[in-house]
Amino acid sequence: MAGKAGFVWYELTASGDVDAAAKFYGDVVGWDVRDAGMPGMKYLLVGKNGKDVGGIMSWQSIGMDHPSVWKAHIYTPNVDAEAEAVKRDGGTVHRPPQDIPNIGRFAVVADPQGVEYMLFQPSTQYAPERLAQNAVGNVGWHELVTSDWEKAWDFYSSHYGWEKDFAMDMGAMGIYQTFRIDTDKYTGAMMTLPSDGSMGQPRWVYYFQVEDVDAAAPKIEAGGGKITLPAMDVPGGSRILQATDPQGGPFALVSTKA
Repeated sequence: MAGKAGFVWYELTASGDVDAAAKFYGDVVGWDVRDAGMPGMKYLLVGKNGKDVGGIMSWQSIGMDHPSVWKAHIYTPNVDAEAEAVKRDGGTVHRPPQDIPNIGRFAVVADPQGVEYMLFQPSTQYAPERLAQNAVGNVGWHELVTSDWEKAWDFYSSHYGWEKDFAMDMGAMGIYQTFRIDTDKYTGAMMTLPSDGSMGQPRWVYYFQVEDVDAAAPKIEAGGGKITLPAMDVPGGSRILQATDPQGGPFALVSTKA
């Protein structure tokens, strides 16, 4: 597709109670929570200062039973054409395009390495104000850990116009390739997972921006979550941690110095 396309919405599909999930993330990330008023199901909107970042729903509300998972929507001007293009280039369409009344049109797809994400084509009247990339409450970093980052890069860059930024040699772990999307600052990176499975399965990891990762850590444990990667400094002045929420959903946090 022409031009650059970035992430526009982040969605947690929870394995259990939606209100409990929203309370946990509200406490940890500092989100405001409100009901979207969606007919026939509970869908909670999360964000800060009147700017929504994403939503929380349950698998049960759509008649399914799966582990909790965060997924992100990538903007596309034509979701039907993009879903076909994903399939043509070796990806998979898990849920064909369908409408969300008065909001837009979406599809659930996977890249050629099997990592799921979502496509979103907003309706002409749906253009909510968004938080800045590094604003507290937004997603400050997008990390793809996959079976072959170079092949994944070829796919995402050709489909969404992403550009490489700096690459960091991590020794035995290989290259950590950062990328830019629709801003003048790098917003994520890709890397290849070790073949021994020690770092889990291919997936996107979304890092929610907080004021202070170390201050957020006790809130995770107090709320019933579990820290899987303790707070650590990373190049560029940021500090990160990874964790799972009380329902087992993986997530990550980042705090960035000015």
